[in-house]
Amino acid sequence: MSQNGYTLTPLTGALKPGEPTDFRFTVTGPDGEPVTDYQVQHDKKLHFIVVSRDLAGFWHLHPDEAGGGVWSVRLTLPKPGAYRAFADFAPTGGSPLTLGADLLVAGDYKPKALPAAGRTAKVDGYEVKLDGELTPGRSSTLTLTVTKDGKPVTDLEPYLGAYGHLVALRAGDLAYLHVHPEESATAGPQIVFHTEVPSRGAYRLFLDFQHEGEVRTADFTVTAGGVTLPEQPGPDKPGETPDGDGHGDGHGDGHGDHTH
Repeated sequence: MSQNGYTLTPLTGALKPGEPTDFRFTVTGPDGEPVTDYQVQHDKKLHFIVVSRDLAGFWHLHPDEAGGGVWSVRLTLPKPGAYRAFADFAPTGGSPLTLGADLLVAGDYKPKALPAAGRTAKVDGYEVKLDGELTPGRSSTLTLTVTKDGKPVTDLEPYLGAYGHLVALRAGDLAYLHVHPEESATAGPQIVFHTEVPSRGAYRLFLDFQHEGEVRTADFTVTAGGVTLPEQPGPDKPGETPDGDGHGDGHGDGHGDHTH
């Protein structure tokens, strides 16, 4: 929750499952006061990501400034359980930071098993194929290829300055890595990322891409360092979304390649 004197402080109390909430928070600086000056990175001053602790739910949001250093975002968490929020930003004159906070939704919590590892994701008629391996402690190249109805998508739309955005989260402690693609003169079908994971283990990857005016999210489970996942009892696909599109009231990217 704190780094380099900056702290993420939620201002909203109890959250109820399935109930829309204006979630409010501040980032306080080394002087103890709410930060009001931010660098604009990828068209936004601050990017906000929420995931369920079992990594079955993922929401990429963009809060609004409510004044006085307070941020507000419409948030609907579908089920009881534990969630993790990440605020991704760079204060004016400072380095990019990612701060986290736990969000708890009361009720009967039944965590899902981690989805089985796979190289293909399907969302809204699109298919995304993942090529490349994650190697702990070394730079890895990941190539994601987007097709629709079996045909390559060659007219991906720039979304906050890029053709795609990738978030990686390590299963267990939710170590966070946000990556952006290499600059490309082509709008698909391939999006290439260079990333480095900190350790062996299982990771969940979430790719945001925009086509025909809508942002969609493709998700994968991958492993690094020769880890083998246990067999799953059945399909356990993530799917609950806060407002029906996997991105809530805002769509997002984030910035930098930094792990927390």
